Formats: sequence, C-alpha cells, structure tokens
Amino acid sequence: MIRDTSAQDQVLSPPPGSSGKRRLGWIAAIVVVVALIGSLVAARSGSSRSIDGARLRIADVSRGTLVRDASVNGRVVAAVSPTLYAPAVSTVTLKIHAGDTVNKNDVLAVLDSPELSNELAREQSSLEQLEAEVARQRILAQKQELIARRDADEAEVARVGAQRILQRTEKGYKAGAIAEVEFLRAQDAMKSAEIRSKQAAQASGLESQDVGLELKTKLSQLQRQRLVVANIQRRVDELTVRAPVDGVIGTLSVADRAVVPVNAPLMTVVDLSRLEVELEIPESYADDLGLGLSAEVSIGAINATGKLSAISPEVVKNQVLARVRFNGAQPAGLRQNQRVSARILIEEKPNVLMLPRGPFVENEGGRFVYVMDGSIAVRRPVQLGATSVSAVEILQGLKVGDRVVIAGTDAFDNAERVSVND
Repeated sequence: MIRDTSAQDQVLSPPPGSSGKRRLGWIAAIVVVVALIGSLVAARSGSSRSIDGARLRIADVSRGTLVRDASVNGRVVAAVSPTLYAPAVSTVTLKIHAGDTVNKNDVLAVLDSPELSNELAREQSSLEQLEAEVARQRILAQKQELIARRDADEAEVARVGAQRILQRTEKGYKAGAIAEVEFLRAQDAMKSAEIRSKQAAQASGLESQDVGLELKTKLSQLQRQRLVVANIQRRVDELTVRAPVDGVIGTLSVADRAVVPVNAPLMTVVDLSRLEVELEIPESYADDLGLGLSAEVSIGAINATGKLSAISPEVVKNQVLARVRFNGAQPAGLRQNQRVSARILIEEKPNVLMLPRGPFVENEGGRFVYVMDGSIAVRRPVQLGATSVSAVEILQGLKVGDRVVIAGTDAFDNAERVSVND
C-alpha cells in the first residue's frame, strides 16, 4: 500500500511583514475600483433618464437679424370681377355661354322689357308736348311784349299831344283869347297824359318780366322732362347687356329665355388681366398685419413679390383674409382659384439672440429649454421673443454659443437633467 505525502508536508511560517503588504495591495485595488465607480456615478448624478442622441436635434444660439414672417396659403382671385344685373323686369336672351372669352362692349345678353319700352314712349310723348308748349309760350311772350310796348307808345303820343295843346292854350290865355278855365283844363290833361305815359312804360317792363318768367318755367319743365327721357333711354339701352371689361364669363346666374325681376344678377365677368392673391392668415397674426406689408408668393415654380392691399375687418373660422397685389406685371399663366403659398414679411429685428425654430417653442409654452452641458441636457428657464417661420428670438436665459435641444424633448418628461448617449 502506497502512502500519501502528508508525512513529507511541512508548515512554513510567512516571512516577517509579507501579510501586511498583501493586505495593502487588496485595499488599494478596492479603492481604485470604488473611485472608478464613483466617477461614473458622479458623471451621471442628477440625470433621471437616458436618451439616445440620434433622436434629438441640437442647435447653437447665434446672434443675427431675425425676420418676422408668416407662412400662409391662399388662392388666386380676380381683382375685377363685376356682376351684371337686370335693369328692369324682363325676359333674358343670352348671347354667350359660361367660360366664353369676351372683349369690352361685346353683347352678352338682350333683355326684353315691354313695361320699360312703354314708359319710354309715354315720356317721349310728354317731352314733345312740352316742346310745343315752350314754342307757343315764346310766341305769346312776343305778342304780349308787343301789346305792352304799343300801349306805352300810345301813352307817350298822347302825352306829347297834350303838351302841344297846353302850349297853344297857354299862348292864347296870355293873349287873352282863351279863358282861364280852358287853360287849367289843358294843364290837367297834360298831367293826366304824363301819368298814363309813365304807368304804361312801367307796365311794359313788368309785362316783359312776366312773360319771361312764364317762358323760363316752361323751359324748366322741358329740361326736367328731357332728363326723365334720358334716364329711361339709358335704362332701355342697358337692356342690351355689354361686357364692361375684357375677360371671361365666370358664372351665369340665369337660364336663356328666363324672366327675371329688377336688379336680379345675370352673370359675372372675370378680368383675367388683373389678378390678385387672397391669403388665409391665422388669427394669431391679425394684430401684426398692416397695409403695405411685403409678401413673397410661390405659385408652383414661379416666385413673385407683392404688397398687402386689403385686409378683412373680421375673423372668420380663426382666419383673416387679406389681398396681395403684385409688384409690377403679374406672372404669366395664372388661373383663377389656383392654390398658392405665401410668406408675409412682418418685421426685421437686427442684432438679436436667436435659435432655429423647433417644437421646443410649443413645449411648456416656450418657458423652458434643455441646454447641453457635456453629455447632460439641463433644463433651463428662458424668455422667448418674436418668432418667425424659421427662427425664434431669445430675450433671457441663453447666450451665444449655448447648445440647445430644439427637437425631441417630448421624451424628457420635464426632467431637470437628462443623459444623452452618443
């Protein structure tokens, strides 16, 4: 039987001081490991969650000119699109169809109104009657003037005759051939003749004024009747409906041979040579709008500039309607109701702190942002100013060079510190 080597084993005692060195080595290794773990914990202390950096969009705060603008949609509309109306109760005979191209003064429709035609005939008859009365009044005025002048002349002749008789009577009286009573009778006849002559002259003047006023009254009546006939003639002429501008027939409001009431709409003529853009602007921009603001309009591949020429005074469905008039000639190839996009330039603010616009503007009302501190995103209060389509003004809380998370913060859950992994 083979025995083991236990009889040969010997217990060796460690050299003096060797156990203490081994213990110190283990302690040092433990301290190093604890230090490494502490540094990692310190690097991530305060961060309650960790986010993949690929999901975030980070931008630097810069200083520059902020252009306040609004990006809106709209459509091309006609600046001039008159609607034609019926001047009287009539029957419509159309000469065109919807979509036809017409030139100014082309006949579009003919209206038949017997009532208006009869009214015109009656007023023309009244006009002819008044013209005859005026002519008769002219003759009467001349006759009365002649009679008044004749009476005045006869009174003057009588005065002259009385004067001569007085002269002869006076000579005979002085010679003693005529009695005094005859002389006095001749004097009375002379005075009477003078009075009649003076009154006849005044009556002739008054008669001239009277016949003049009568003639003037008749002439006024004649002129008034002429205006009445001219007005009815204008309405009769309007029964032939003509194009007011060069353009296209937009819509027909009546059918051919239809009977329409007075002032009923007949059709709309669209002037395609004068088009504008009608924009639908959100209500939030209403206070910033003003006539004359510049606008950049994109119509497919065509870019044009213009200015706000009209702004609606009311808000409809949270939108304000505004019209843009093109600068210079309008772009070629435009069609009515064609959809367009536009950018309204509201204001330019130079030398301001700004960031590219992102979802952070709407998150928490724009009062907080996340600023990168190494690999940690730190929540920081800020105050935002003016905003544009592409940028936003920073009033307080940031400085030039700060790196801010502008998109992807919806997953941060309002944490104070968030670790961002590369």
